[in-house]
Amino acid sequence: MVVVPHPAAGGDTRGASTVETDDAGAPVAQVRRHRDLAVAVAEIESAHHPRWVWTSTASVYPHLLRAGVRVQRCHDLATTATITSMRAGTPGLPSDEPVDERPGLFDAAPAVDIDTVLAQFAEQRRVLSEDRRLDLLIAAESAGTLAAAEMGFDGLPFSADAHRRLLESVLGPRPAGYEPPRRIAEVTAEICAAFGRPLNPASHAEILDAFRREGIDATSTRKHVLKEIDHPAVPLLLRHRDLSKLYSTNGWHWLDTWVHGNRFRPVYVPGAVVSGRWASRGGGALQIPKSLRSSVIADPGHTFVVADAGQLEPRILAAMSGDRRMVAAAGADDLYAPVAAAAFNGDRAKAKVAVLGVLYGATSGDARSLLTVLRNSFPVAVDFVERAARAGERGEVVYSWLGRACPPPEPGFHSHGDVRARGRFTRNFVVQATAAEWALCVLAELRRRLTTDPDRTAGELVFFQHDEVVVHTRNPDLAAAHIEASVQSATRLLFGDTAVRFPMKLAVRDTYADETDGE
Repeated sequence: MVVVPHPAAGGDTRGASTVETDDAGAPVAQVRRHRDLAVAVAEIESAHHPRWVWTSTASVYPHLLRAGVRVQRCHDLATTATITSMRAGTPGLPSDEPVDERPGLFDAAPAVDIDTVLAQFAEQRRVLSEDRRLDLLIAAESAGTLAAAEMGFDGLPFSADAHRRLLESVLGPRPAGYEPPRRIAEVTAEICAAFGRPLNPASHAEILDAFRREGIDATSTRKHVLKEIDHPAVPLLLRHRDLSKLYSTNGWHWLDTWVHGNRFRPVYVPGAVVSGRWASRGGGALQIPKSLRSSVIADPGHTFVVADAGQLEPRILAAMSGDRRMVAAAGADDLYAPVAAAAFNGDRAKAKVAVLGVLYGATSGDARSLLTVLRNSFPVAVDFVERAARAGERGEVVYSWLGRACPPPEPGFHSHGDVRARGRFTRNFVVQATAAEWALCVLAELRRRLTTDPDRTAGELVFFQHDEVVVHTRNPDLAAAHIEASVQSATRLLFGDTAVRFPMKLAVRDTYADETDGE
């Protein structure tokens, strides 16, 4: 069902045109005009549960969510165009419209003609009908845009009072005006006293100059460099950095901006990274530091089920390459243990370094010799990524399992490009992009199960990050069962009847923090 919103003609309603199409995108009925988009979508969704086709979820769905309307499926034209354009060698950027429920975004979306939308959809269907895997990728990506909008609208349970107490305990009372918090001011004074002169601890140049005046030739102010310096100012500088980061990134201004009604409401950007991974635009949704996680508190009568996939990329490599011995290793709870037994005399640490080295192209130090050992025992898996690396070095484009293309090299690459860097990128791209696809298929299936579960206690998705999902639920056993089933479904969907396992580490918690976050 193609839907095209019309600009509001006064009041709070917005009209729309809809038309039913066949699988090829051709209309099979007359275009219908509706006075109210939300009312029309609600009626059609309830009766038929169609796959909605719209310009972008970011520009349409927030309006529906604010009206209390949700849909099961969609085809996001903007997301699809980004993927197909990259495959055609003309990289396009994701939509500039973030998934954001705040008022005003929908009204600012440009009007579009329904015939234009139909033509674009028909052309996309023509391309997708020729490639089953690519069609699956688009379906998963579109489902991801719905999940992103819903999570941004619903928000992640977050105690504003707990976060204020954290800020006050670490930084001191909320400062007035432009003054720094009391504790940052105190540490600044201690740093100045340690150097015997006034300076700005946030200035790299001033810190390096202060060290030189003390006969210390520091090369930078990076953490690992400072830790090698024997000077009383070093722990103070590191403390100042931590306090300043908390204040600037997740301080009171962040709390006022992004937490409303005890819900953290970030802006997710699905597929913003070339590998298909998500990013966030505002709020730092994908970078919730440990210090904040104790403020992510479940509602009364609810709990969180936190699930993350361990050793995801090595397992993806095993499934993609079909290396018999690597597949067998990936059938265990700990993939590195059988790899260590087969190639490194049981040394798990060496096995882990070797596997990660082959994924990321590490060839320095011990990695080179370990890679040689790994190649002898798992030649098919190693050759799989090395072929991708060699293709990248030749300036070629490589693809994920479902057909996402990596960006082509920059113009002039063959004459002055960094061949090795390109090879390292394509080596990892084929695996990391496929891992993102697997995780997205898990997310899409989990969303479907949670929203259609007749029990209604399974809960809702509240967080997604690369290889981790969080469900806010009144029934943690049921939520965990849905997660496990979604993992199995996604694995079969991508890799068929494989022996590779993707074990999920499941934890049931009242807060997002685990027992180690306070250490």
